[in-house]
Amino acid sequence: MSTVQYTYDPAHLTRSEPVVHDPENLKTGEMILNIGPQHPSTHGVLRLETITDGEIVVDVVPHLGYLHRCFEKHAESMPYNQTIPYVDRMDYMAAMNSEHAYVMGVERMLGIQDDIPKRVEYIRVLVAELNRIASHFVAIGTYGLDIGAFTPFLWVMRDREHIMRLLEWTCGARMLYNYIWIGGLFYDLPVGFEERCMDFSRYLKPKLDYLEQLLIENKIFVDRTADIGILPLALAINNGITGPILRGSGLRFDLRKVDAYSVYPELDFDIPIGTGKMGTVGDCWDRTWVRMQECRESLKIIDQCLEKLTGDHKRTRNFDPRAFLPKKIRPKAQDFYVRAENPKGELGFFFRADGRSDIPFRCKARACSFVNLSILPELSRGVMIADLIAIVGSLDLVLGEVDR
Repeated sequence: MSTVQYTYDPAHLTRSEPVVHDPENLKTGEMILNIGPQHPSTHGVLRLETITDGEIVVDVVPHLGYLHRCFEKHAESMPYNQTIPYVDRMDYMAAMNSEHAYVMGVERMLGIQDDIPKRVEYIRVLVAELNRIASHFVAIGTYGLDIGAFTPFLWVMRDREHIMRLLEWTCGARMLYNYIWIGGLFYDLPVGFEERCMDFSRYLKPKLDYLEQLLIENKIFVDRTADIGILPLALAINNGITGPILRGSGLRFDLRKVDAYSVYPELDFDIPIGTGKMGTVGDCWDRTWVRMQECRESLKIIDQCLEKLTGDHKRTRNFDPRAFLPKKIRPKAQDFYVRAENPKGELGFFFRADGRSDIPFRCKARACSFVNLSILPELSRGVMIADLIAIVGSLDLVLGEVDR
């Protein structure tokens, strides 16, 4: 048996991954530092090609594509209702919110949005706000972990587990739910769900106070986040930034108020914004503080939904949330865009229907994490490498939504 001999020739080696900055063009003292794609602080398979001069970041180039799942091609090859499980897998931290946006768009295309029972709408908002708190808990807990605070992460994971169990009780799944359907729901709330959810709301309110004292107001946390990664409001608007990042820069813009979709106009809640309380408006601390306050506002919405679901729109023996599902999902020929306020910002879906098929001709997702990531190079130039980690964590990225 012959043996093949391989010779090592550096001149013919090619880079395994692309780079934007040619090493030969670097200035004296500069180097290329790859952070990720296998790095815990990138919150997923994100690779940051970082040019450093000592400990100072000169430039950052995000590299994507490590988690691409072809969501849009999936959506263009199957009926509208069968796409919902794939919607779950974009922002898997907030699947209920993503389902709500997608389903709302298809219902408006069909013209059945006014036929949805109020009980169904209140249940949708209830589970979406529970999921919003769970998503923010992951953002806050892992952010503390990035900076070195271990205990708050354990606290929020403990309390998030209660939400996971409540949502699992509704549909059998902990993260990827397929619960909100076009025209209704997979199933009505389980008997006793409202009472247990009320107990959870009473339990969580004082826990949020403890969490804010332990982490958000902690001197070390403030020193690591205040005046770091300052995002001016004009820059945020020009880059299409949305969600807590935009509100952290001082703009009171929330689609639940602006577009007034579902039953949000009937509910009373506030929109917290960054004020520069610990540093400068739009810094990492403001963005984290906004998420913390949004958890309190979500609890207010949950309490109001529970009041409606046990009062004017309480369960009846004959109510079936599946009874309103359309028998044929075939929208008229049209182009339609729908958007909703997800925990990370504006999630939008653009549909193009040909009027002949129950499969969309085009389904394009406007992913808030993808757009929010675009601001990273602007925020990171001239900061320390340790501060780059703090900036990335403050953006609350989910790579399943970035790559889709």
